[in-house]
Amino acid sequence: MSGSPATARAVIFDCDGVLFDSWHANVAYYNAVRAALGLPPMDADWERRAHFLATSSVFQEMFGDDRPLLARARQIAQTIDYEPFYELMVPVPGLHEVLAQLRPSWRLGMATNRGSTVQEVVRRFGLDAWLDAAVGVLDVARPKPYPDVIEECLARLAVAPAAAVYIGDAESDAAAARAAGVRFIGVGEHVSHVSAVPDLRALPAILARDGR
Repeated sequence: MSGSPATARAVIFDCDGVLFDSWHANVAYYNAVRAALGLPPMDADWERRAHFLATSSVFQEMFGDDRPLLARARQIAQTIDYEPFYELMVPVPGLHEVLAQLRPSWRLGMATNRGSTVQEVVRRFGLDAWLDAAVGVLDVARPKPYPDVIEECLARLAVAPAAAVYIGDAESDAAAARAAGVRFIGVGEHVSHVSAVPDLRALPAILARDGR
């Protein structure tokens, strides 16, 4: 890895929707909580919202009008074994190849609204070979769209905001990047107001072209 802390550059990734297609894993997890509560599966609108919100925010918005139900949902969530859901997480095409291309010139990090599963995702999918830092929502006070996870990741990477790029797939990612003072690049089709790349494999060429 090149660069002293004063000159180092960083690429920081969101997890779900960027490094992984985890739609089915997220939907299955929240539906498992709902099933344990005796509730039907989420509808299509909630499937979409649940994919982009932090778990705490999902439960607050889903059950916030019923405090006893909210407390039960949180308790159930703490006892559910996430093991079956890792198998539903699909690494995006070329994931390790992209990280290998970036690693010689950039410090790499992950900043996500995931909670207790962050380190297991890193270990299970071999990301520890490439990432210099992995920060989840349990490491900070507030989830995205607040900048906390990105700022904590920058601190662990010893990289200044102006020398960093955040890669996300949601409006909340763009907002968090703006608040943290880092450049944002959107991946996929859900970020409409910034330039986005449809495929993570295009990222090394974009960063090289832009001289960042």
